[in-house]
Amino acid sequence: MTCEDNPSRLTWEVQLYEPFSKVWICRGYGRATTTAEPADIARAVLAGHLAATPPRAGETFRALAYTDAAQPVFFTADQLAEDGWEASPAVRDALPAHLRNALAATAG
Repeated sequence: MTCEDNPSRLTWEVQLYEPFSKVWICRGYGRATTTAEPADIARAVLAGHLAATPPRAGETFRALAYTDAAQPVFFTADQLAEDGWEASPAVRDALPAHLRNALAATAG
């Protein structure tokens, strides 16, 4: 077994920017034990959240994910435009059902 096979505890959060107070407000939060990379989880969480709840005009969202031993990885909606990315089975397994279903609906 290699170190990549060891699952780690991961925390993720979807945040909405509040321009008047200039703070990021939590709109979704979760934890998982997974072998998936934090960047992949952040991307999948944000894509699923935006698919399930489309943003209104002017809203800015981002997602972050981090393990107990690493710095947070941020992912913005602008970065979702990259082509060719697909959530791996480890990423899908780490997501809650509502985000997993939202991702599946956009893929098909």
